[in-house]
Amino acid sequence: MSHRKFPAEVLTPDGEVFSEEIEMLSTRTAVGSIGVLANHEPILAMLEPTELRLYRSESDVVRFAQAEGYLQFAENRALVLVEEAIDPGSLDRSTFETKLSDARSAAERAEEGTEEKARALRDIRRYEAFLAVAS
Repeated sequence: MSHRKFPAEVLTPDGEVFSEEIEMLSTRTAVGSIGVLANHEPILAMLEPTELRLYRSESDVVRFAQAEGYLQFAENRALVLVEEAIDPGSLDRSTFETKLSDARSAAERAEEGTEEKARALRDIRRYEAFLAVAS
């Protein structure tokens, strides 16, 4: 079954990683998973690290390991602003396993309530999500 298409952009601090017309966008917000089709109600949501899926069609899906960020859908356009969006095929498991281990160590050393602790916990969630996408 074909759906109407809408423009979608994925931007990171390093620049644009995706800009095409798609049928559906699937990701995870701070309150749960979401799927967006054309003519969805306007939304502004905080994104959690997960797998971002951009459906060009039912059988053609572009995937990214998505870091935290924001999703805006308005005027039938999707804008995904994230810290990182990495092609799962280019994820190096050993690199992210090391980063995850380092983040866990940093979280153990950091004092409760500090920015250092909060940053380490964010990194843990990100690297766990990236490793899940790489599997």
